[in-house]
Amino acid sequence: MTETCVLLDIGGVLEFTPDTGWVQRWEERLQLAPGTVHARMHDIWRAGSVGSVGERHVREQVASRLALDAVQAEAFMADLWTEYLGTPNEELIDHVRGLRGRCRLGILSNSFVGARERETTLYHFDELVEQIVYSHEIGVEKPDPRAFDAACAALDVRPEACLFIDDAAANVEAARAIGMQAHLFEDNARTIARIAAHLDAGPFTPAGTHPSGRTRP
Repeated sequence: MTETCVLLDIGGVLEFTPDTGWVQRWEERLQLAPGTVHARMHDIWRAGSVGSVGERHVREQVASRLALDAVQAEAFMADLWTEYLGTPNEELIDHVRGLRGRCRLGILSNSFVGARERETTLYHFDELVEQIVYSHEIGVEKPDPRAFDAACAALDVRPEACLFIDDAAANVEAARAIGMQAHLFEDNARTIARIAAHLDAGPFTPAGTHPSGRTRP
């Protein structure tokens, strides 16, 4: 018998991360056409999300590609992290904290190099759940099935035992495709109700076994 599991995304679920307009402000300050920052930095943003570059390299490339001095580059990165980290979804975090001991708990997040250290310091997600699987640490992002496989392996659970919660429809559909239950986050009330229904359904029992775990004849 496999234990019930709840697996959550971070940005847009455990954190509220609205667009702060920081990129547009930098483009105006640097007199760059709209879209220039992301166009110049696209490959670095991608590399940072799968961990193929470190924070120092990101900062160096920001300075080089946008012609920033050291102080400007530091300010640019600070603005990036301010939007990335957002603000905590306290109601949902408190609810998840209350689930400890009732089910396996994990996080699966598309991330950026440096995220674990900052989110641990600010939000203590490492104390909220048993395992945190970041894309920049495993080298793949959702909706790649390998990201979900990595989360299941980290928690030692079967996909069918998991309820996955994300604010991106593509990720929700990808989770369902590998056999997970999945819920599109829209608000706390519906998400908390969906978690309750998942837990009320009880642990997943693979076909061919009794609830006791014994193989059926």
